[in-house]
Amino acid sequence: MKANYVLVDQKGASPIYMIPKDIESLIKKDLVPDVLKKPLSPSTYKDYFAALLYAEDFYVEKWNDFQLRNVTLQLHEAAIYNKSAKNESAKKDDKIFVAFKIDSAPAKRPFLLSRDFVFVQRSDGKNKKFQGILYRVVKSTMVLVEFDEEFYAQHHPDRKYDISFSFNRVSLKRAHQAISAASSGLFKHYLFPENAIRNSISPFISGSAPCVYNNSQLDLNSNSAVHRILSFKGHPPYLVEGPLCVSSYCGLKNLSKTGRVVREAVLQIYQRSSSNCRILICSPLNSTGDILMRSLKKHKFPESVMFRANAAFREVDGVPDDILPLCAYEGECFSLPSLGELKQFRVIFSTFVSSFRLLNHGINAGHFSHIFLVDSSSATEPETMIPLSSFANENTSVILTGAPNDRTRWVRSDIARNNGLRISYFERLRASNIYSTSNPTFITQL
Repeated sequence: MKANYVLVDQKGASPIYMIPKDIESLIKKDLVPDVLKKPLSPSTYKDYFAALLYAEDFYVEKWNDFQLRNVTLQLHEAAIYNKSAKNESAKKDDKIFVAFKIDSAPAKRPFLLSRDFVFVQRSDGKNKKFQGILYRVVKSTMVLVEFDEEFYAQHHPDRKYDISFSFNRVSLKRAHQAISAASSGLFKHYLFPENAIRNSISPFISGSAPCVYNNSQLDLNSNSAVHRILSFKGHPPYLVEGPLCVSSYCGLKNLSKTGRVVREAVLQIYQRSSSNCRILICSPLNSTGDILMRSLKKHKFPESVMFRANAAFREVDGVPDDILPLCAYEGECFSLPSLGELKQFRVIFSTFVSSFRLLNHGINAGHFSHIFLVDSSSATEPETMIPLSSFANENTSVILTGAPNDRTRWVRSDIARNNGLRISYFERLRASNIYSTSNPTFITQL
């Protein structure tokens, strides 16, 4: 069978998934690859999602030729406060950023992220091209970029520049790797759990008799969801359908009914289980993980057993002050503690994509007894597979939460959007036989 991807293996580097020429030729003509016309099944799983990711990758690549021409660049001074610095004198850093306008409509410009590369060159072609690092997009209209001193030395306020971009493919590469790993037969019962049988256990307090769970502050369905989460082990996943974990009211963000179920389940697993229990909580958004972590702290969950794993270049000023002490920060980026220290934490929080750092650091499949994939309806299936394919084994209890009619907004390719990349892992499982009947053994509806 012809391989549906090209893997370039470079010693010391992560794999590079290049778009195969035959698939690229179809996508250029807006033609759908044949594998996307077939039903999704264990035999088509890897090639199906690889084709969707290639379509998305092609969309990103087409912006490589995007340029802004004859742009005036402004210099802005800003005081950057490093909340992670231990030395008071090191907490404030005065920096100069280059600022320029960009179209606020995403359809008319690239989708830019912090740490993307920005290239500028004088429009008259004189002088060399300078490379900067995108710091932030402000209110979708203003781009802030940091350059080195050489650029600032030659800059003149009346000069016109041409601007181009280069994009970070790390998330796509991690998604490709996750889909490839998940296509192993070991994950069949997580991906296609038809005719599944639930392996139930008794919710227990270690060393004592089985204990019935009930919390008077939760309603009947929420109590049922927590009880079910405590009562199973291994595949298939347990689904909790309800609102997204965090709700906003008058500008304040708090846990929704779903978020309170997750918090309570984590508390109960920790209190009832032996010291071998390890929990991974992943979400699409950093803010969701931060708020769940803060809520556990307020409920007297020991801070010493929790860790917040961040993307290396997450902006420090975006991390809440009460969460920052539970992170690791080194130099100018977030880091991880030693593998020995990392394994001691009972609960680790991460985004789907950043969870890959834990794998690279040495955490193996089976380390976590429970994996919570919260708000998984808001992510693509390949993103959700990053923590699942990295850390689940036949004994891992996987809990997915998701909201009805909720789909990710960040699929850019029309071929990918129209052929299944916006259908989340949660939504796909929800429509399958064992979940569509709303059997409480497999799903709770809040």
